[in-house]
Amino acid sequence: MSQTSDLIQSAQRTIRLEIEAVEGLLAHIDADFVRACELILQSNGRVIVLGMGKSGHIGNKIAATLASTGTPAFFVHPAEASHGDMGMITRQDVILALSNSGSTAEIVTLLPLIKRMGIPMISMTGNPDSPLAQAAEVNLDARVAQEACPLNLAPTSSTTATLVLGDALAIALLEARGFTADDFAFSHPGGALGRRLLLKVEHVMHTGAALPQVARGTLLRDALMEMTRKGLGMTAILEADGRLAGIFTDGDLRRTLDRTIDVHSTRIEDVMTSHGKTARADMLAAEALKIMEDNKINSLIVVDDQDCPVGAFNLGDLLRAGVM
Repeated sequence: MSQTSDLIQSAQRTIRLEIEAVEGLLAHIDADFVRACELILQSNGRVIVLGMGKSGHIGNKIAATLASTGTPAFFVHPAEASHGDMGMITRQDVILALSNSGSTAEIVTLLPLIKRMGIPMISMTGNPDSPLAQAAEVNLDARVAQEACPLNLAPTSSTTATLVLGDALAIALLEARGFTADDFAFSHPGGALGRRLLLKVEHVMHTGAALPQVARGTLLRDALMEMTRKGLGMTAILEADGRLAGIFTDGDLRRTLDRTIDVHSTRIEDVMTSHGKTARADMLAAEALKIMEDNKINSLIVVDDQDCPVGAFNLGDLLRAGVM
């Protein structure tokens, strides 16, 4: 029991210290932060993120976040930069150099070359008097009172603070650029997020001969045959002019059978749901999914500007498309 209590207390202490480290950043969001954003926004190149060790791992993540939110960026390992990778950096770029001490040898070694190339540099350090901070056009203060490590050695609070400061930079730039959800989707086309942001109803709906539809006046028996042939668990019912009159689903069928209605003599308009919820072909599939969730329905008819059915789909189609 004592060991359990010690473990819990240790974890809680770590979390408290890291929360304090993050809260301490609020006082450092000032004119220097604004200047850092301006340097990046004015650049015609990329943000080159440098960092060694744990700062390097954080730098990789910051570069990835910047790149996915509208600020072209990539990570360069400082040691590799001294052995050829400096060729990846151009005079149009901006360097974001990460070092808690501000005196990481592999980065300090690059400073003369960075200066010679005239590349603007932003540092993110825990020591504003360090060589790196002094060499930078602007330093972002990421200092912390103490590491969460009880030895005050392992980078813990400091790396968390640096990561959060990097996120703050990325989101400030995102908002300054007017970066939209559509822009974000184009940066994430292969994942579930991209599918939710890019996929439209027209990409998942069944059209033409695959669209289940019957005319008003059709017997329920024949409507059920249409539903069986098309396999969507529903059918659209059309007015004489082709407009949507209603929808009949598997759920409507269960409710109809509870009323002991004769499927051989009942007409479909007597048991259909009049009109019902619909979607548009150019609507995001994720928007259509919300309509279905909000109304607790499993399928939707897609209509055109004249309210004529042009397609249909169900939850299974959205599931297969990776929207849900």
